[in-house]
Amino acid sequence: MELGLVGLGKMGGNMRERIRRAGLTVIGYDRNPDVADVHSLKELVDGLSAPRVVWVMVPAGAPTQSTVDELAELLEPGDVVVDGGNSRWTDDEKHAEQLAAKGIGFVDCGVSGGVWGLENGYALMYGGDAEHIAKVEPVFDALKPKGEFGAVHAGKVGAGHFSKMVHNGIEYAMMQAYAEGWELLEKVDSVTDVREVFRSWQEGTVIRSWLLDLAVNALDEDEHLDRLRGFAQDSGEGRWTVEAAIDHSVPLPAITASLFARFASRQDDSPQMKMIAALRNQFGGHAVEAK
Repeated sequence: MELGLVGLGKMGGNMRERIRRAGLTVIGYDRNPDVADVHSLKELVDGLSAPRVVWVMVPAGAPTQSTVDELAELLEPGDVVVDGGNSRWTDDEKHAEQLAAKGIGFVDCGVSGGVWGLENGYALMYGGDAEHIAKVEPVFDALKPKGEFGAVHAGKVGAGHFSKMVHNGIEYAMMQAYAEGWELLEKVDSVTDVREVFRSWQEGTVIRSWLLDLAVNALDEDEHLDRLRGFAQDSGEGRWTVEAAIDHSVPLPAITASLFARFASRQDDSPQMKMIAALRNQFGGHAVEAK
């Protein structure tokens, strides 16, 4: 099987290598000529035998849209485009319709695995018609972890990215729980080795996980995380998860709180806490701190 891969960054570059290790042919294109196999999307498409499969791994939004627009003009009926980035599921529906008008198939695929995926494999959640999925199956098999699990045909177009979005929302809440527990342990005088407490949880406890393993790795590198600033970005999927929950009237208190905690991390001097301090001073005479 041959695959065209657009976007060779941290994820895309490692995915190209893992697919090649499985014996498949990959032609990669990236705006950075130092990592690209070809120097244009046209050259990539021309280098593939029909029916073609082109996997897109570029940032969500305008970069993905412009790539789909260009591929729509270059590909032929019977070809398939896979969006493996972090697009919003509603964009998938538009892209599928846009490409279907030209006889081109579309599959959306949520990919999880990060920098560890090259060696451990990538968890894949994909959506689309069975006939289009079948054309991409050898690539899914190459990317997924060894064993029975790690890949799922989640449903219709959009189902893959929707599933990955919910996965990332759960990830937000899990990370927040570990972070809150770590801060509380660090705060009390009686616990003298927080790092080893975290390490002890890696075996035999109900909260053991790969995220816990990564937390221990981070503490091994910087025991009290003194070198880090308490600032956390969000990639978008956490927000989309909360928005979808509102649209479907599904309560997500833990995931929503974890998203808002990230917003709070970006405020060196919280405007909300100014009002809280002022109110406490007004009704109870509690002390306030001036700048």
